Amino acid sequence: MSKKGYIVMENGEKIEMDFFPNEAPNTVANFEKLANEGFYDGVTFHRVIPGFVSQGGDPTGTGTGGSGTTIKCETEGNPHKHEAGSLSMAHAGKDTGSSQFFLVHEPQPHLNGVHTVFGKITSGLETARAMENGDTMKEVRVFDAE
Repeated sequence: MSKKGYIVMENGEKIEMDFFPNEAPNTVANFEKLANEGFYDGVTFHRVIPGFVSQGGDPTGTGTGGSGTTIKCETEGNPHKHEAGSLSMAHAGKDTGSSQFFLVHEPQPHLNGVHTVFGKITSGLETARAMENGDTMKEVRVFDAE
């Protein structure tokens, strides 16, 4: 079964995504659980670097927080690359992913094999590229799709 999801920003703009549960099952499941529990609702994008990424998912807004649990990287055998619109798991070192994720603005090949790509923006890439530090996620959800 495929998975889809969205991020609704505080200003009402929406980012829609397809997920890669076959290639990154644990990362997708972790993100889905957090999203559907409301973990990301009201959380900011704390690190926005134009032409690079918009990073969010830290409830403290400092870049050092997480969900309290960690997951292993799923880079081995994952064919997805860090291209414009990729959704990838942030971490502080191998197998330390938690709740922080980033949306890729432009291709970032140096991140391939280092961070787990677990989805792709299907609508709203310009919204991700226009973000500023401190922009807030109003609602984030993941659901099963046919």
